Amino acid sequence: MKRPILTGFLILALCTSCVSKKVYTDLENKYAELKKEQRKTQDDLEKLTEAKNKADQDLASKQTELEKLKAERDKLAADLSAANANLKNLQASYSALEKNSDEVLKSNLEQNRALLAKLEAKEKALAAEQERLNKLKADFEERSARVAELEQLISAKENNMKRLRESLSKALNAFEGKGLTVEQRDGKVYVSMENKLLFQTGSWTVNAEGKKAVVELGKVLAANPDISVLIEGHTDTDKFAGAVGQIENNWDLSTKRATAIVNILGENKNINKQNLTAAGRGEYAPIASNETAEGKSKNRRIEIILTPKLDEISKALNEF
Repeated sequence: MKRPILTGFLILALCTSCVSKKVYTDLENKYAELKKEQRKTQDDLEKLTEAKNKADQDLASKQTELEKLKAERDKLAADLSAANANLKNLQASYSALEKNSDEVLKSNLEQNRALLAKLEAKEKALAAEQERLNKLKADFEERSARVAELEQLISAKENNMKRLRESLSKALNAFEGKGLTVEQRDGKVYVSMENKLLFQTGSWTVNAEGKKAVVELGKVLAANPDISVLIEGHTDTDKFAGAVGQIENNWDLSTKRATAIVNILGENKNINKQNLTAAGRGEYAPIASNETAEGKSKNRRIEIILTPKLDEISKALNEF
């Protein structure tokens, strides 16, 4: 619900001849909320990785405990074997003592009873340890399955993002070398378009060539509905020199340019509008020095950040 409201504000800002301080402040607050959401997504991914590492440690600990229990079981089995041997000896003695006096026979019978009682206790202890071992083994196997499931989900997300990057590179190949780059890092895919491909100086109207690139990008996004899309506008440090009253500053200009890209993507009926977010960064996130013309050209750009949704991984993590 928040994103359609933000889009409405931005469209209203585009349709008027001036932008009020309140609208600017609202946009600034919306961006802060979006940035916080982005950081939360990153934190969630880090927590998931931390949880996976902890699960690996738990598995190693369980494996050590399992080996210890096996050793205890083997010792109990050895004790049982020794007790059985003693029993056989006692049975042999019992046969020999049947020929002796009743008093000696009675003594041997008592000893036999005591040894049989010890043997029974050993057997019970062995059965209890075996039951504990079976339970531990089942728990170990269950946790192993959950870790494997989590690893598969994370691997699937990474592979999906790799395929997405490859699809984007193929779809936008005609525009590479014209200020457009596609790269994958930190589990996300970044599409960067320099303003020379998209806008005239001081304008937020996308030119024909730039619109072709955005439309091709939209086709790939339409085929990947489980991707969150953040469109960021960036400027250099030169003060805005457009018509007075239309734009307050570079931050306002970067927001309008990001919104212009969202509007073009929104024309594709197969794109879920809830996945789209527009944000203006102004001059405050440069990727090059603003001391040179080349650096300023690189800083004047639109960055489209594609992030996988982590609902399935979060659910799997909660089951630990």
